[in-house]
Amino acid sequence: MKPIVAITAGDTNGVGYEVIIKSLLTGYMFEIMRPVIYGNAAVAKQHIQTLSEEYHNVTWNIIDDASQAKDGRLNMITCYTDNWPVQFGTNTEESNKAARASLERACKDLKEGKVQALITAPLSKEALGGGHTEFLTEQFKVESLEFKVSLMMLCSGNLRVALVCNHVPVSEIASQITEERILEKMTLLNNSLKRDFGLEKPRIAVLALNPHAGDQGLLGKEEEEIIAPAIAKAKEQGIWAFGPYAADGFFGSGHFEQFDAVLAMYHDQGLIPFKTLDMSGVNYTAGLSIVRTSPDHGTGYDIAGKDQADPSSMRNAIYMAIDVLRRREEYDQLRANPLPFIVRDDKEGRPRREFIDFKTTTYDKQRD
Repeated sequence: MKPIVAITAGDTNGVGYEVIIKSLLTGYMFEIMRPVIYGNAAVAKQHIQTLSEEYHNVTWNIIDDASQAKDGRLNMITCYTDNWPVQFGTNTEESNKAARASLERACKDLKEGKVQALITAPLSKEALGGGHTEFLTEQFKVESLEFKVSLMMLCSGNLRVALVCNHVPVSEIASQITEERILEKMTLLNNSLKRDFGLEKPRIAVLALNPHAGDQGLLGKEEEEIIAPAIAKAKEQGIWAFGPYAADGFFGSGHFEQFDAVLAMYHDQGLIPFKTLDMSGVNYTAGLSIVRTSPDHGTGYDIAGKDQADPSSMRNAIYMAIDVLRRREEYDQLRANPLPFIVRDDKEGRPRREFIDFKTTTYDKQRD
């Protein structure tokens, strides 16, 4: 059965509706999922009027509940009132309220199992008092794990760049680079590469914090005292981690092509080279109980309402969400049924597990 996928409309004054509509009405989107847009049809109509004529006849299947989503239709759940005007290119209190309302309703449906994945269109950080990543971490962190954080990762083909520090002021980065935090993020990255991307033994490159990787302590000691010890501990846990590498030479020489993922210390260190190489990548939040992707661009206020927004990143975000759903299902199924066994008492009367060889054993006892 096709998964039902939640797509939040994001900022009403940005390019969210534009890239959603352009993405869904091209390619084979309806063959791989049933989309549910969380927004408002009246607002969407104002955006459609700014697009080329091929989109002017778009019709919505307005539903009250995600379970009512129909195959082959643009399903929409109304999350806020009709009388909020669209002011293209402007951050307003109304646009922030609308963005938050659509996200909160989608999160509710995710928790209730009515939708299987989440794709978020861009919003202003004022709407949430922070970014999507931080908000969704609070909503969907996996309580059973020792980690109570998630991992922000930008993806494009075989290039994957994850961050130790997400949206942190530059003046505070050094204080947040700790051995524990790096090891935590590295472990989340390794787990995600296996379960979400199907990589059996991923190779992870870890970047340095300081220029020239600290230059043997002359330009900073974080590499010797924090990052290298974290890499060593990761290797002890079976993680293939390497580094720390000086960021400029690592990307400039193409060394990144030899790895399955890169762990950067902070936002711009990782995202500037990533977006220089590809502006149609996908922002993926690893370490959550749900699958969440988004385009790797912002609200696009400067081009909102001008029919100039490129839907490639949104389209890739949708494809990736479906791919991760499938990989997770396959990964979990392969590990859900280990070799069966029965319990028999040994000579001292103590119970022990006896694994079953189907070629030689016939049994009729209840499995443990």
